[in-house]
Amino acid sequence: MVSRKVSRRRFVAGTTAASTAFVAAPFVRGAYAAGKLSLGLWDHWVPGANKTSEALIREWADKEKVEVTIDYITSQGNKLLLTIAAEAQAKSGHDMLSMAHWLPARYPDQLVAMNDIVEPLIKQNGAVNGTVEYLGKVNGKWLGVPCTIGSQIKGPCSRIDLMKQYAGIDVQAMYPVGAPPKADAWTLDAFLKAAEACQKANHAFGIGLGTTSDSVDSAGAFFHSFGAELVNAKGDITVKSDNVRKALDYCKRLTAFLPEDAPSWDDASNNKWLVSGRGAMIMNPPSAWAVAKRDAPKVAEQCWTHGFPSGPAGRFAPFIPFFWNVWTFSKNASAAKSLLVFLSQRSSAEKLVAASGGYDLPAWEKFTDFNTWAEEVPPKGTLFHYPNPYNHQKLSIAAAPAPHKIAEQIYTQGIMPQMIVRHYKGEAMEKTLDWASREIEGFMRN
Repeated sequence: MVSRKVSRRRFVAGTTAASTAFVAAPFVRGAYAAGKLSLGLWDHWVPGANKTSEALIREWADKEKVEVTIDYITSQGNKLLLTIAAEAQAKSGHDMLSMAHWLPARYPDQLVAMNDIVEPLIKQNGAVNGTVEYLGKVNGKWLGVPCTIGSQIKGPCSRIDLMKQYAGIDVQAMYPVGAPPKADAWTLDAFLKAAEACQKANHAFGIGLGTTSDSVDSAGAFFHSFGAELVNAKGDITVKSDNVRKALDYCKRLTAFLPEDAPSWDDASNNKWLVSGRGAMIMNPPSAWAVAKRDAPKVAEQCWTHGFPSGPAGRFAPFIPFFWNVWTFSKNASAAKSLLVFLSQRSSAEKLVAASGGYDLPAWEKFTDFNTWAEEVPPKGTLFHYPNPYNHQKLSIAAAPAPHKIAEQIYTQGIMPQMIVRHYKGEAMEKTLDWASREIEGFMRN
């Protein structure tokens, strides 16, 4: 954990109490914004990205006369997760913490409501996608502010040359820079045929079937593409549905064309697969491409990030959002809210996206046109369609729309990829469905 104190100033009574508000919300400079503020932020993997967030926070702190301390907490070894759990139990710690996907809904009663920030920001910056609302808003209460840092789409990153040579697909023409996708033919059937062709050429698609996040996210998108829900929004177990059977059958056929060790893959495996030059496609944010720029530039020159194939229920892409959250035991919640409004401005988000090399994704609808995604190289425009600028696909998370407590367990236990592997290895369809049903019933009893 890296700790930095970015501002040490004493508030002077009588400071101007009414500077321009950031949005139509009651967060203007005033006495409430003085004092101290402690932040626990995700420690970004991109070198230099933390410096940009620190500089933005310093800019705000200097204006508001707030002494801010930042702890950059790694997610490796679940240190961020453990920090959140420890502070929730102790009811003491940072004023504000970064939380990913399921975590805000785990602590709804211990988080400050953010409706007075998020609702004006939506009016200003455009709507957030359904997954952000599903994860961040519980019983009408916004539990946090959608966070640019760390939020990501885990869509296809294809090798331009290999897809063209072996699958006959021009991914650049299908997803052109500066124009809407021309992807009507990019269906699950086309995806399956491409996977088979590339596997026969010894350049298999690098999709994992383990129980870590990347594998679960990919499996979830395939299930969503068939409208396959293991548990519906009411909390009913719906494993034994025709849509789940169709999704499982498709994934079994796809698995035959994936690397043989895909069931043992972790979140680093697909990155290594791409950088090695063996993979014609992986499902990942631009992190693997960024590593390829450094370690295998010839591979990076052939990478193109684009949309997910469409299925009977539509086109879905795996999305992992982060949130900025403030504890109810925070001693300076007003200052924290003021900071979050500042960090949610377009100018702030643009700087954060640029610092991450295009990896970070703001949640707001109007923030998909930053120059970073159009200008990043190699090749130029490789990330243009990464932020889903034309709402070409629905951003989803595996296990939705189940109630959060159940969905989180389906996700963290990797139920969907486990179902795929069991069925692929020869277990009868109904036996696999019975197994999944029993597992989920167990989650409901806990």
